[in-house]
Amino acid sequence: MTQKRLVVVLFGGRSSEHSISCATAGGVLRAIDRSLFDIVPVGITRDGVFVLEQDDPDRFALDRSRLPEVVDNGTRVRWPDSATSRELTVTADGVTTSLGNVDMVFPILHGPFGEDGTLQGMLELIDMPYVGSGVLASALGMDKHFTKTVLEHAGITVAPWRTVSQRDYHVDDSAAFEALNTLGAPVFVKPARAGSSVGVSKVTSPEQLDSAMRTAFAEDDKVLIEKGMPGREVEIAVLGGRPGEPARASVAGEIMITGRDFYDFDAKYLDAPGIELVCPADIDADTLAALQSIALRAFDAIGAEGLARVDFFLTEDGIVVNEVNTMPGFTPISMFPSCWIASGLSYADLITELIDVAHARRAGALYS
Repeated sequence: MTQKRLVVVLFGGRSSEHSISCATAGGVLRAIDRSLFDIVPVGITRDGVFVLEQDDPDRFALDRSRLPEVVDNGTRVRWPDSATSRELTVTADGVTTSLGNVDMVFPILHGPFGEDGTLQGMLELIDMPYVGSGVLASALGMDKHFTKTVLEHAGITVAPWRTVSQRDYHVDDSAAFEALNTLGAPVFVKPARAGSSVGVSKVTSPEQLDSAMRTAFAEDDKVLIEKGMPGREVEIAVLGGRPGEPARASVAGEIMITGRDFYDFDAKYLDAPGIELVCPADIDADTLAALQSIALRAFDAIGAEGLARVDFFLTEDGIVVNEVNTMPGFTPISMFPSCWIASGLSYADLITELIDVAHARRAGALYS
């Protein structure tokens, strides 16, 4: 009988996407194959405290009236103090006990202090295996300005943009208004290092720009002003390969906007009306092949590992990459798992595959 592997499901965190990370954890906890894996759910509070959480998927369901949250329950999870051990411990009521030797960490955090390379750096310091991209790719994927810069250098078309810092904007806001004039309305104003459409505004006139900039600056001190791209919004999910194997691209999913300005937070996670997610999208074979090829090129361009979701605009002038998300939404209804389900991989098998790929890549690195 195969010995089960110990997987830490790590979620929550200090970012504004804390609740979305919790919802993702709920989906993973519900679906992960318990015949293969023993689970230790570790939550990170909004203040950055690591606590031992309940292994209860229902506790983290998304509810408009009460978004899920990791609260400080008094426990303290301790990571190994060096790279010579993988033992995780927890202290509760003054007593420290072992949680076992960790085989893999599944860090399903979104946003800063989790998806941006900081957490990955911590895990690297103690030589702890984990699912997903490493420090550099995570940082690149989180920062939209540098994602676009790297993709452009790789010959991949991205939406035109301008980046404005909070300091520069407060000294002289003319650059932002010049960007709006040059790019042409509508534009989208978004924090450079945030996700889940948090802090994003659609701007159709100069009178709306200052409010949109201030909303974005509430999330980050660096903001993108990005040209609105008319066309279909489609997404491709990517799975990294084992050593010696290429990454794989899913079928396409499409975001059908019927009654909202854009695919905002409420539509993504709170079932607000005006948005329909269609997977697989009604796209001809040649276009799908082109999307998949570009998604894999973008994945490789930033050095991603494990998983990513590549977002596109299908315009009259061709295919434009919007973003590369190295830890995409992973709730059962999110586009990343939906694309793989439509490609023939169940939600539970997708989780297993991500863990197996991370394990194989780790073993390949150790013995290469």
